[in-house]
Amino acid sequence: MTRARFARTIATMSRRPFVGGNWKMNTDLATGVALAQAIDSRWNQSQDAVDVVLFPPFPYLQAVGRAMSGGVVSLGAQDLSSEANGALTGEVSAEMLTDVGVTWVLVGHSERRHKLCEPNSVVADKFAMAIESGLSVVLCVGETQAERSAGQANHVVGRQLKSAFERVSPESLAKIVIAYEPVWAIGTGVVATPHDAEEAHQEIRGFIGSRYDPELAAGIRIVYGGSLAPGHAKTLFSVPGVDGGLVGGASLQANDFLSICSSAMIGIVAG
Repeated sequence: MTRARFARTIATMSRRPFVGGNWKMNTDLATGVALAQAIDSRWNQSQDAVDVVLFPPFPYLQAVGRAMSGGVVSLGAQDLSSEANGALTGEVSAEMLTDVGVTWVLVGHSERRHKLCEPNSVVADKFAMAIESGLSVVLCVGETQAERSAGQANHVVGRQLKSAFERVSPESLAKIVIAYEPVWAIGTGVVATPHDAEEAHQEIRGFIGSRYDPELAAGIRIVYGGSLAPGHAKTLFSVPGVDGGLVGGASLQANDFLSICSSAMIGIVAG
């Protein structure tokens, strides 16, 4: 397939809404399985119009995967190693993840960047490993409050994107979702305004356009993450260029998470 034809293909693919539920370090075996079953059984009755992915803690991946029907809800992992295998105590490889049914993985979540001090170079290595292993990837980017107040938000996000996409071919873009998650909004209850989200998503799409081309940029999905809750999901999802969300705390309640998933079906405006 020529580059031009591939660009047309990805651009004309529906920017299918994406909603991910990142459970972080929450649930136990019983509550995790019950939550997955509740979400899976109820969403499978809905129109298959949104990519819905659950990201449980590592110990419960296999049990949660078995609890789901294998229908329209997919299984994701919250992280992976940048190495294929070896003497790396505590790490989890891409091969291990795919072996237990994982099809998606988060890379570069702000809590790993800032609390666990993962630099852009490590995030880029993990991103490349996930893509090479055939996993679909959610790449998380975003700025802190201090960086935003200093007028550095676009610079910080641009630097994160530049590092991550250094080794990514155009053909891999169809398996990538970018999550803009302003660090100042995560777990704080503060939500970016529609204008904030639209501006950030335009900058991200602009980067992809300059790195590859505008047609490819028009096809890649960019979602919002940061204290996303049912009360404002529909408003944010109606913003041009916002293709869904990465949900934290609200994903731990089936009703709240399913409400957000339903909001994503309002129709994505290409932008």
